Amino acid sequence: MADDRPGLLRIMKEDLDVVLARDPSMRNRREALLHAALPALWAHRVAHRLHLRGLRFIARAIAWYARRGTAVEIHPGAVLGRRVFIDHGAAVVIGETAVVGDDVTIYHQVTLGAVGWWSDNNRAVGERRHPVVGHDVVLGTNATVLGPVTIGEHAVIGAQALVNKDVPPGARVLAATAVIKAVGRAPQPMEDLYAVTASAGSW
Repeated sequence: MADDRPGLLRIMKEDLDVVLARDPSMRNRREALLHAALPALWAHRVAHRLHLRGLRFIARAIAWYARRGTAVEIHPGAVLGRRVFIDHGAAVVIGETAVVGDDVTIYHQVTLGAVGWWSDNNRAVGERRHPVVGHDVVLGTNATVLGPVTIGEHAVIGAQALVNKDVPPGARVLAATAVIKAVGRAPQPMEDLYAVTASAGSW
């Protein structure tokens, strides 16, 4: 059966184009080449193809070097779709049996992980341990998705949300937002009037 996947260079060009399209701080392709997470994504594109050919050690070595340089850890066995955008990249982890659809946006500190060895060691060989993420999903900062769950297309997983159950298409999964509590008594400078616990990042 013929391989109908687009060529590697075409996919990598799409990766560069999506950085330019989704990151407003990038002004041109030259600048987009210096995007923090792009090398990790490109390294994975190469490592995954080597992994599929049985060259597991070389694939793992590429992933290891990419992690050292970018702080993004993507197992070579993970399947990433086209035009995946990893913003910032820092501390993103994507496990071996994870599947990420097309046009997915992943912010920093996102984990697509397994439940843990105490559960996964009892699974059948080859059984999925990590999430499947549908097309056009947004995964907010510090979102954690664990286990063989499915995130439906066009869903939004908000910043700091913990997900261990299936999410239907188009759903919004949002963690509790920060609570603002008044402290002290007026008259005080406005900057002293409220204690604010900030929530993490953007989505």
